[in-house]
Amino acid sequence: MRNRTIEHVTGIPTLATQADRRRIARIATQCRLMYSGMDSGDMLIGDGVVTNLSENGIGIRGNRLVTPGMELVLFVDLPGSEDPVCISEGRVSWVTGRRFVIKLINMTREAYNQLRYFLWNRGTS
Repeated sequence: MRNRTIEHVTGIPTLATQADRRRIARIATQCRLMYSGMDSGDMLIGDGVVTNLSENGIGIRGNRLVTPGMELVLFVDLPGSEDPVCISEGRVSWVTGRRFVIKLINMTREAYNQLRYFLWNRGTS
């Protein structure tokens, strides 16, 4: 499967300027996800809830703490999808307690299409 690289804005937005920096609108949603990555040489595996979603970012409320810049793999249970959508590379943009935002970096074309279809059905694409 071909991977698609997602262009993104550099820098870490603060809570006050986060909405101003978004180029694509996010939609509020509630769906489960699992995330994993490396934290200081140790494997981190967490569960959480997607709080908002766009083509290039995901807001998450998780059960494991993450840090800005950390790279994670995400498995998102989108409503209407039989299997979780795998996002092979995402980077933590900002963190407030257990709330954080992931900037989507890399995913397969199939995963990207599933994400776009989900968003399109909700009127954002």
